[in-house]
Amino acid sequence: MKYFIFIHKIIFVSIICQYNLPVMKELLYLKDTQLKEVIEKLFTCYRESFADAKKALNKYAIGIAHHKVLHLLSMYEGITISELLKKLKITKQSLNRVLKDLIELETILFKKDQNDTRVKHIYLSNKGKKIFEEVFLIQKKRVYNALLNSSSEQVLNFNSVLRKIINE
Repeated sequence: MKYFIFIHKIIFVSIICQYNLPVMKELLYLKDTQLKEVIEKLFTCYRESFADAKKALNKYAIGIAHHKVLHLLSMYEGITISELLKKLKITKQSLNRVLKDLIELETILFKKDQNDTRVKHIYLSNKGKKIFEEVFLIQKKRVYNALLNSSSEQVLNFNSVLRKIINE
């Protein structure tokens, strides 16, 4: 079996070389050091894209966990608690702590489902929308500039790679 895989790889590489695709050939042999550099860039990207937002969040004494919830509520208006838990992949206890803080800040509202009163839908209040917009505008500048200074092919490829990293 290993011999078959080895032969398969050789054939694949020879096809790539035949069609003069040096970039693809290079990508086939990503070394651990190259992968570590990619992971480091992901860390740095996360740090930088949230560093600006952190300043705005600090004004309201909330953190990144709160920001994630505000962001998802802005995208999925009326999301249920169970749907939010699935998207965040956190425990109910962790989410409850964040929701409690956001309730105290008067940034979110709950509405019971019309068909099943056990189900609660979560919405941003006007204050929540204002805080989210403030943070989003800060982050938007960095991301917008990066995308604007990239070709359409780079943007599409970047999005494709991100989707594969997050298993979408």
